[in-house]
Amino acid sequence: MSIANEHNLHLGPEPAVRPFGIRVKLRTGDPFRLLLGGDWQQFHWFPSGRERDAALADMSRRHEYSRIGDEPAMLFEKVERLAESRGR
Repeated sequence: MSIANEHNLHLGPEPAVRPFGIRVKLRTGDPFRLLLGGDWQQFHWFPSGRERDAALADMSRRHEYSRIGDEPAMLFEKVERLAESRGR
């Protein structure tokens, strides 16, 4: 059976080990802190440092639809699960 749209294909199973991450937090004074709470954070995990760094560069860049003077409202921080990254 053929697939109507190639973008609907499944890319395969997620890697079991994803030790390299990005922690996303809100800046102090951001109004969304009132909705999400001051301790809100989100993690994105990747199987390699190279993939994490590429995603971080894309997430933290100034987007083409930003106005002059706009800056990303999120704080991004590289994190790592040391035991997983060293194969323990």
